[in-house]
Amino acid sequence: MSSWTEKDLVHWDEKINRIAEDLGLDWHPIDYEIIDYQEMLGAMAYVGLPTHYRHWSYGKEYERTHTLYNAGQTGLPYEMIINSNPSIAYLMRENALYIHILTMAHCVGHSDFFKQNRMFSDTNPNHIIDSFRASAKYVRKLIEDPSIGIDKVEHILDAAHAIKYQVPRYPGIKYKTPAELIKAEKIKMQADPAYKSSLEKFPLSPEYNLLKFIAENSKKLDEWERNLLLIVEESSQYFIPQALTKIMNEGWACTIHHKIVNELNLPDSLHLPFIKLHNQVIRPHLGQVNPYHLGYKLFEKIIADTSFEEALTIREVHNDMTFLRCYIDEEFMRDMNYFSYSFKKDKKSTTIDDISDNGGWESVRNELITNAGLNRIPIVYIDEVTKNNTLSLVHEHDGRDLDLRYAEKVYNYIESLWGDDVKFVSLIENEIWEF
Repeated sequence: MSSWTEKDLVHWDEKINRIAEDLGLDWHPIDYEIIDYQEMLGAMAYVGLPTHYRHWSYGKEYERTHTLYNAGQTGLPYEMIINSNPSIAYLMRENALYIHILTMAHCVGHSDFFKQNRMFSDTNPNHIIDSFRASAKYVRKLIEDPSIGIDKVEHILDAAHAIKYQVPRYPGIKYKTPAELIKAEKIKMQADPAYKSSLEKFPLSPEYNLLKFIAENSKKLDEWERNLLLIVEESSQYFIPQALTKIMNEGWACTIHHKIVNELNLPDSLHLPFIKLHNQVIRPHLGQVNPYHLGYKLFEKIIADTSFEEALTIREVHNDMTFLRCYIDEEFMRDMNYFSYSFKKDKKSTTIDDISDNGGWESVRNELITNAGLNRIPIVYIDEVTKNNTLSLVHEHDGRDLDLRYAEKVYNYIESLWGDDVKFVSLIENEIWEF
């Protein structure tokens, strides 16, 4: 047990908040919970949400992390924060005071990012905890219902999880409602008698929210099954912005904790271990991208080239993809020593494809963007439902290939949810490949 008291945490939290206000940050108030490492393992398994619904995958994640931690092969996060109002953050009881100081400053950065970044505009932070709690209660009720039970519940959740990312990925984009689409079609028909209307087509335009569409239109599902799909859909919409801004979010939080702690005038007994910990957090990782390192370095570059006020604006409007594309240049890539590599089947080995030199830095940057967040997950949309109730799915190939083994399992899940035939095609360079 480290030598600190809750009074110490309150003291440093107040100082952190004053500096953050002076920096121009605007965040949700943060409620800190002090937990032990066992509770932290549980929070990790449930993605920081102890009110999340039950599912076997969370138990699997708990056992995996618990085993690795006990074997000394992984550590635990210094912090974990929930995007809610107030934000909820966990501090691990076993940690030293300097770790808590860094963690609290880091959490202020996260909460500011949650509140200000446009990708989180639809996450409903005021009510999300109550919503997740109600969903967990509903799932538990279904599991305890003798006519339903855990096997049926988990089958639906497994199917829903398989397509949980096939929902709209960019919050803020407003799609036309069916009524608006019908009105637009009628205007076109009136203006041009020869216009061939698509009013008989269903849906009227490509539908990217597979979970919601199947929940609302499947003829096979019972009411409780529809509700489970909508619960997973709500969960996905909450977590997707975090996946789309991982580099920015962690980079911003590191930038903020570094600025704040340097202004705290910590005694050497706290400041020196803080410097060591900060460097551990933002260090590059061999063979992979550390989002803390990349995000921090890029925000530091922006601040040095422009101003902190400019960085405040940037943290509001970008996601990882636009952030990397707009602010990475050749000098930055050279300084980071980034390169791209891949496994070559013909050579049966991994080889370097490009390095960050005159001719290769843009290629490496593009590869970096391609692998950021959800960018590697192909997008599949619903094209139409035919008169015989066949569900027509389209994978529009944009460089993201389907993993055929995974796609087959997902296809079977979709078919079980829809209850009728499912047609699945991939459009590759104007060629149609039927799955």
